[in-house]
Amino acid sequence: MNRPALKPAPVAALFDPAAETMPRAELAALQLARLKTTLTRAYENVPHTRRRFAEHGVTPDHLKTLADIRHFPFTGKADLRDNYPFGMFAVPREDVVRVHASSGTTGKPTVVGYTADDIALWADLMARCLTAAGATRHDIVHVAYGYGLFTGGLGAHYGAERLGAMVVPVSGGMTERQVTLMRDFGANVLCCTPSYALNIAEVAEQSGIRRDALKLRTGVFGAEPWSEQMRAELETRLGLQAIDIYGLSEILGPGVACECTAQAGLHGWEDHFLFEIVDPKTLEPLPMGATGELVITTLTKQALPMVRYRTRDITRLIDEPCACGRSHVRIMRVTGRDDDMMIIRGVNVYPSQVEAVLVGLPGIAPHYQIVLTRRNALDHMAVEVEVAPDVAQDDATLARVGHEVQHRIKSTIGITCEIVAKRPGEVPRSQGKAVRVKDQRHLGS
Repeated sequence: MNRPALKPAPVAALFDPAAETMPRAELAALQLARLKTTLTRAYENVPHTRRRFAEHGVTPDHLKTLADIRHFPFTGKADLRDNYPFGMFAVPREDVVRVHASSGTTGKPTVVGYTADDIALWADLMARCLTAAGATRHDIVHVAYGYGLFTGGLGAHYGAERLGAMVVPVSGGMTERQVTLMRDFGANVLCCTPSYALNIAEVAEQSGIRRDALKLRTGVFGAEPWSEQMRAELETRLGLQAIDIYGLSEILGPGVACECTAQAGLHGWEDHFLFEIVDPKTLEPLPMGATGELVITTLTKQALPMVRYRTRDITRLIDEPCACGRSHVRIMRVTGRDDDMMIIRGVNVYPSQVEAVLVGLPGIAPHYQIVLTRRNALDHMAVEVEVAPDVAQDDATLARVGHEVQHRIKSTIGITCEIVAKRPGEVPRSQGKAVRVKDQRHLGS
């Protein structure tokens, strides 16, 4: 099927203009009213929340202003696991029409529930996000996020359908087939993790499919931290505008925030979520613009209201006007997770910092993996990198490349690490969320 190339959607495209451009004073008043409702719902219907409020000496009546949220307890992933599977639900089980869950690789999975109204809200917010990213109802949306208990696939799917676009629900894997379908169907919008988009670009190139044979205009990438360098790489290799989207299953799934085509921060939908930045060590609130841990309270979720959920994501908020006309606060690019931070010989390192050094480096392909080990009671970091296909692959060249990358990381991040330069195809490829860090420190020396 041949489809003409579509022009980029206008920057000012809005899915719900009244909500997205609401004056900030009006938005704050709406947040306060909805926050009181959320606190009451959780307090009256979730025994765990009621106990936690009692431990902190608060009830919903203590909330008089938005700033009073600082007196209420935080919620974390452990709370959901301790109340596995349905103990955090605020509605009868019969009112829950769907559940999603984390993989549970480090313990019990975190289970999240949705009422029919929650599902409708999710679809609306994802449609907002896709519109902000430049998608329209005339587009074909190729969804390569995983379907199933992971929220990514169905979140993007319902949002695209709510927008009125044609959805291709491919999920992850079988990348050669995905590239063929994108070319044959003429997909305009690609939804997947940035690491999988990179895999798609590589397979397309290996299959001899030029980027101008694809009709892709917009990529909506999320579910893992990624850098501006990765954005430039994806835009160059796939010929699209790479848009960052944010969400987490405990709050809703994808659709909590998204960049517009101005690519100047992710618009957080404040009519449905209250955003805070706190110091990850003291847990005290930080002012607008300061970098810290993002904390989110849901304002309209029915089945699983979340009060001050600690995302562990490190970022900052800004409330300056955006060129697109949206009035909601913007979440700047997440640089990493507080619990992903590595401390190597006293230096704090995030995987995204390593990515920012490697992606776009001459002679290096944008594929890497960090391997952590413990040697003589000290943490050791090795970075596996892959040389570009047009670079010689003899041992001497690999050693030279490794030395150059080691010097670049040392001079940029300030840490000395081992570099293992590999030949093309030897670093594992992502079929969904990339595993950037292989932690083998538990194996000892």
